[in-house]
Amino acid sequence: MSVIQEIRCPNCGAPISFNPGEIIATCRYCGFTSVIETGKAFTLEHSIILNEYDSNQSEKLVRDWMRSGFLKPRDLARASKIVEKSLTYLPFWVVPATATSTYKGIFERIAPPIVKEGKIEKKYDWLVLARKAAEFPTREYDVPLEGKVAYDFRKIEKFAKVLNSEMEEREAVELAKQQMEHHHQFLAKQDVDRIIEMKNNFSIGDSVYLHAPVWFIVYEYKGERYNILLDGATGAIIKGDIPATKFGLL
Repeated sequence: MSVIQEIRCPNCGAPISFNPGEIIATCRYCGFTSVIETGKAFTLEHSIILNEYDSNQSEKLVRDWMRSGFLKPRDLARASKIVEKSLTYLPFWVVPATATSTYKGIFERIAPPIVKEGKIEKKYDWLVLARKAAEFPTREYDVPLEGKVAYDFRKIEKFAKVLNSEMEEREAVELAKQQMEHHHQFLAKQDVDRIIEMKNNFSIGDSVYLHAPVWFIVYEYKGERYNILLDGATGAIIKGDIPATKFGLL
């Protein structure tokens, strides 16, 4: 288990708990955000997206999801049991970027193969989870940025868990560049079968440090447990495990 450490808030003096590896912490008493190693104030934009659903409402949304879609067992909503529900505010870096890639590749789906060149240019608000050891489907999470407000610790539910960041902005930007590059490689391979050469250029804007509410829900169905991630701001299912069925007739 991780050993929880403690520092004093540079602003109000209250204790701030953090785990090894976390480098940006926010005081739950006054909302002051600081860099753990130096105690200096966090100067970049720190925003939050507010949770709109309580525990009962989140369960209703999950039940509605269970009843929809032909790939799910017909008795899923009726026969399943919610065994865990927890609300966590996850830390993200939102990296605004214009990514431009030029590529040369070989199109081998015809004979003889031909050389093709192309260009991909896209604008992104690229989402990076600010936790190094955790997995989260950021590409499936359409974070509702239009709902972000200035971070306000008073608007966070007392029962909710708030995770701190484990990476600085510079590290998040580099990771975003790598992920955008891989994404553009994927897009280029829709046009060519083999990439010979690819050059990437990134124009990066001002990053935003953001906390967003996610309900982590575990349900049990026929003796097995499955996980669901629910967006606390919109009520949308980010990702949900579905029991295996044969043509949805189980």
